[in-house]
Amino acid sequence: MDIATILGIIIGLAALIGGFIWEGGELAGLMQIAAAVIVFGGTLAAVMVSYPLAKLKTVPKALALAFTNGQQKSDELIEEIVSMSMIARREGVLALERRASEHEDPFLREGIQLVVDGTEQSMVKQIMDLEIDAIQNKYDNHAKIFESAGGYAPTMGIIGTVMGLIHVLGSLTEPTSLGPSIALAFTATLYGVASANLLFLPIASKIKARGEEEIGRMEMMLEGILSLQNGDHPLLVRRKLESFTAETRRDLPASQENESL
Repeated sequence: MDIATILGIIIGLAALIGGFIWEGGELAGLMQIAAAVIVFGGTLAAVMVSYPLAKLKTVPKALALAFTNGQQKSDELIEEIVSMSMIARREGVLALERRASEHEDPFLREGIQLVVDGTEQSMVKQIMDLEIDAIQNKYDNHAKIFESAGGYAPTMGIIGTVMGLIHVLGSLTEPTSLGPSIALAFTATLYGVASANLLFLPIASKIKARGEEEIGRMEMMLEGILSLQNGDHPLLVRRKLESFTAETRRDLPASQENESL
């Protein structure tokens, strides 16, 4: 579970609601079912019209990407690939077949199997690059759905506000109710803008960030696979792979960096 995503949403809601109450507002004033139906129902309908059903079925998986973090750590992958390079230098790449077939990562498993099968290095790189492009497209498509929702929600909020104002202007015979009615109308705009900037767009950004992390891991594994095929020395393999995490390592204290090495 990604605590940052959950905490961010909670803190954002607490800040908005807390600030509203701090200024003397009442919580009940924000609870408007009609406004919620217009904004969220309208946003859902617009997204459904925008995308085919096959893509909409991926929304639960996309949400899981934003709220979970189950990928193997890069340091663990580096150690595994370096260990494989030692075996490959001692016994040859054929000795990796069983170990690769049991690995949990399908990308690394497929890459090692291609090497074991004697596939040319240029072909291995081409196949693996196509896999990376496919994963990139998957994450981009997931993010676009939530970006679309983030674009539609404020517009639906404005539509809800206009509808509320139409109702207000139709009942000018009761001046005492104008203030509460106008406030109620603008709640729809609040719902639309808040949901877009606190939920939909941040979730899209988190999905893209998850995609960048996975692409980085896959590129690192590809470099390791090609190094294994070349028969590179394990120390050289380690240095190559650690270059993919160099930015993270530069942010670590010297003592912690030495421990990670």
